[in-house]
Formats: sequence, structure tokens, C-alpha cells
Amino acid sequence: MPLSGIFSGLGISSSGMRAQRLKQNAISSNLANAETTRTTEGGPYRRQFVVLEAGSDKKDTRILNEEVALKGNTTNKNHLPIPPSNFPRDRRFFGNGVRVAEIREDSRPPKMVYDPAHPDADENGYVAMPNINIVKEMTDMIAATRAYEANVTAFNATKSMISQALQL
Repeated sequence: MPLSGIFSGLGISSSGMRAQRLKQNAISSNLANAETTRTTEGGPYRRQFVVLEAGSDKKDTRILNEEVALKGNTTNKNHLPIPPSNFPRDRRFFGNGVRVAEIREDSRPPKMVYDPAHPDADENGYVAMPNINIVKEMTDMIAATRAYEANVTAFNATKSMISQALQL
């Protein structure tokens, strides 16, 4: 088995941790600027969100193209048999992690709040406030934290398996 195959689980988990960290950063920025009515670009702060996509499939192309044959012998008839070389390989089952495609700004219009005493109020007394829902942002932060923790757990499990395999 090529080394990339042994360590691919670490790479997948690492990419997940990186993506969730960027999501947490975007959410933190949203929470910190939930009341920001004036930015350098003009107008209120715009909510940021992270767009994720599947990682590049370059790592597993050899497997998908059947250049890597699964070989081995079994000494026990109860072991699972080695799949034949014509065993179907489906791209959906070969993971390469996740990558951040982009960080976008929310295009929804700002919330208009009546506050005539605010320095950024218009002539009618309305202030354009960021369209940020604190409850949604906190929920997203919890989900991103849990996903990060799940990737850490998978990373550590993979690391433990590699370590145990090397001790054999």
C-alpha cells in the first residue's frame, strides 16, 4: 500500500479541521460585528459565510483508475476475500476531505431599525443594521465546534491505528 494510502485519513481529518476553523472564524466575525453600522466599504457589516466543497480527487485517482490492485493472501477462510480486479469502484466512496471554495458575503438587505438618536440614522430615523441572527450564528458555531471535534477524534483514531500497525 502506498504511504499516501496509509496517511490519507489524516489528510481528510486535517482538511475538515481547517474548514471548520475557518467557519468558526467567519461566525466569530459575524458575532463581533452584529451591531456594526458603518464599514470602510460603506453601509453596515455584511454577514460572512464559508462555502465548502469536496477536496481534489487527485490523491485517489490511482485507486479509481484501478492502477492499484488489491493483493493479499488469507490464511483464514473466515476472513473477507480480496475483491477481484474488476471490483466496481465508485467515486462517491473515495474521500479526499473538504476544502473552502470561498468566503462569501450575505447578499440579503440589512435590517432597518428605527432609532432616530443613532448617529447613522437616515432622515426618517432608520438605521441600517447588519442582517445577523445571533441565535443562528451561535447554533452554527456549536455545529462547527462539534464537527471540528469529530475530525480531531477521527484524526487521533487514525494516528493510533497507524502507530499500532507500526508496532506490529
